Amino acid sequence: MRRRVVVTGLGAVTAVGLDVASTWSALLAGQSGGAPITKFDAARFPVRFACEVKGFDPLQYMERKEAKRADAYTQYAVAAAVQAFADAGFGEGGFDPEMTGVIVGSGVGGLKSFEEQHDVYRELGPSKISPFFIPTFIADIAAGVVSMRLGAKGPNYATVSACSTSAHAIGDAFRAIQYGDADVMVSGGAEAAVTPMAIGGFANMKALSERNDDPLSASRPFDKDRDGFVMGEGAGVLILEELEHARRRGARIYGEIAGYGATGDAYHLTGQPEEHEGLQRSMRRAMKDASMVPADVDYVNAHGTSTPMNDPNEARAILKVFGDAAAALSVSSTKSATGHMLGAAGAVEAIACILAIRDQIIPPTINYHTPDPDCGTLDFTPNVPKRRIIRAAVSNSAGFGGHNVSLAIRAFAE
Repeated sequence: MRRRVVVTGLGAVTAVGLDVASTWSALLAGQSGGAPITKFDAARFPVRFACEVKGFDPLQYMERKEAKRADAYTQYAVAAAVQAFADAGFGEGGFDPEMTGVIVGSGVGGLKSFEEQHDVYRELGPSKISPFFIPTFIADIAAGVVSMRLGAKGPNYATVSACSTSAHAIGDAFRAIQYGDADVMVSGGAEAAVTPMAIGGFANMKALSERNDDPLSASRPFDKDRDGFVMGEGAGVLILEELEHARRRGARIYGEIAGYGATGDAYHLTGQPEEHEGLQRSMRRAMKDASMVPADVDYVNAHGTSTPMNDPNEARAILKVFGDAAAALSVSSTKSATGHMLGAAGAVEAIACILAIRDQIIPPTINYHTPDPDCGTLDFTPNVPKRRIIRAAVSNSAGFGGHNVSLAIRAFAE
């Protein structure tokens, strides 16, 4: 018998809120985080807007010296982890450090720090490169800093799988608890990729929306007039806990991670196979792992990037997997509000699934105005939230390189 894994704490930093409560409120209200870029001068770029985190103060979570030596992605990770740990009811005790682990990933790590230090090297030479450069930009350092901050001495590493990063982190944390390697896991991801190289690179590969005159409605998943994703940033962290451990300390339980499916496309650097058969397999694996059938699932939080390629492929994959049960299924993409948070996306979207189950409400796909026949007849929950019974949800993530993850999440029942 594998051990049951429940969610007892949540933390988030997003373009629409600096914590979980404000982010969830904004998602239900249909607020968009899109706005002109302020983190660098984007005047020469074909894309000049993003979903930036606004008003974040790292000194609420870190000492000044520590914050100065941390890239923004690490700052976001620490903030979300501290929020989640407090939300789970952990203070100075209540957990065994050696049975408490951290898996927090990032798709690109400290890219801003890399760009800045490369400029230093080009302008002033190698002797002026900061001695803190390496431990500032590497993609695993957020996991290390979080473990130090919380005193977690169990399994500790970072996942790096592009836009599936934090979904993999949650899945791996789920397995670590199931198999007894930990009782508590801090899991999720963080990203801070609103930088010249990231915006320029994604723009030049034609992945980003170019609606510079209308950033609020530029992210429009599954809409016929979508033209690319909007870069987002921030962090999402979940506290996963073995059920009996949570019961013994009287923890509040949000829901249960019931299944995990991970697959590879083995197909293309950035493309997807027709009907995204790799994502089909990850959804089927997650549901099988959870002992669910399609009719048990009421909500799919789609990868839903707002790109011409992903959305119809994902819609067809959902239709293939759910078959007749797709008619009763609610689907939405919260990237329409947060933008695409890359390595943090899966965790924030898993949080959205957990809160949807808690509150029995589907967050909407905003900016959905013109149905796309290529995306089929799914209910994409256009523009306003939808109240309904939600027993279980599936959260989908897919990343460049062909990495697919689906998480099956259900309401907790004794």
